[in-house]
Amino acid sequence: MAQVQVPELTGSLTSSLNLRRTALRLLDLAVPRLADWAVLALSDLGTGDVVLYGERREGLPAEHPPGHGSALGRVLRSGRTELLHVTPGPGPADALTSMIPHDGLQAEAAALRPAEVLGLGITARGTTIGVLVLVRGAERGFSEEDVAFAEGVARRSALALDSARLYEERRRVAATLQASLRPPELPEIPHARLAASYRPAAEHLDIGGDFYDAHGQGDDWLLALGDVSGKGVEAAVLTGRARQSIRTAGYFDRNPARILSALNNVLHRAGDDRFITVVCARLRPGPESAHVQLAVAGHPPPLVLRANGTLETPEVRGTIAGVLEDLWYHQIEFRLCHGDTMLMVANGVFEARGAGSCYGMERLEALLPGYAGAAPGVVCEAVERDVLEFLGGRPREDLALLAVTCGR
Repeated sequence: MAQVQVPELTGSLTSSLNLRRTALRLLDLAVPRLADWAVLALSDLGTGDVVLYGERREGLPAEHPPGHGSALGRVLRSGRTELLHVTPGPGPADALTSMIPHDGLQAEAAALRPAEVLGLGITARGTTIGVLVLVRGAERGFSEEDVAFAEGVARRSALALDSARLYEERRRVAATLQASLRPPELPEIPHARLAASYRPAAEHLDIGGDFYDAHGQGDDWLLALGDVSGKGVEAAVLTGRARQSIRTAGYFDRNPARILSALNNVLHRAGDDRFITVVCARLRPGPESAHVQLAVAGHPPPLVLRANGTLETPEVRGTIAGVLEDLWYHQIEFRLCHGDTMLMVANGVFEARGAGSCYGMERLEALLPGYAGAAPGVVCEAVERDVLEFLGGRPREDLALLAVTCGR
């Protein structure tokens, strides 16, 4: 074993930020070079629970939480190496029970008895985040040189595992935060059909500022779609504040112009240098048609696709929210008849950049008439697909759409 250097053995571990893949690569390095059998126990960053990775396995939760008196608990607490001996005899031995808190995995390791069990702390940034458990048959055993070499592998592995663990947690936080910016599911609206589409920017962890919302009851509903400048946690916080402000203002007054005025003042007085664009509509659907009140804050107005294929763009404008105090917004009214669709589109659709040009409004206006009379979900899907084909795999912003069709 001394002929192989630790950096050479562990070099491939840093090539991935996927925690499970990194864990399984470490186990592939460990067996058979370091041991006849191995398992990796890692504490979950969010819950602190112990998750076990074995050969060809997904992460398994510990069936027996490692207490302070168990060997695994001691190594997790201290980071110090422990070498235990498993004696012959029926059933899993105490050393296996103490180091491997999972009945199925204990049984696998017990097949090697008599054996030696080596627990190695995985320590990164001053904290022991896991334990690499190595098992060898007694005839092979662990010499002092073997233990020292395995400790070197554990030290070198710690950074890769910790980085993958932090990356996974960041993804989880980003996904949770991003999901909170949209309703978990759209409501059922009498005499109307509602659909939305949201596709986050491809393969990155930046939290976008796009949001949409729909709330109300009976024959009075408020629809909103918006986009906060920038990305990341700060943008997400502002997005959440904007969405909640719209909901709160709508509870007292469902007039879109006054809702946007209230939103503007809330954001401006918060002192944030970011801004937000919003389209806000009050929808009052009936059996034959729906009455719409519409206002916008720096956002393109929605497109109205009539059932006969005619496309209309309501003429309404308004200043972006959060920049100036005490703004008043212009509001218009119109009707949606049976089969008409109103489509709200986030800026990421218009601004999607292909080979030398942006997707733009003209391309969208050319696409939509072909979907006259279609369900709102079909319209959203068609627009999203057309934008992605236009991009041809190029980087993009978040894509968000909200559509409502009059009639069931």
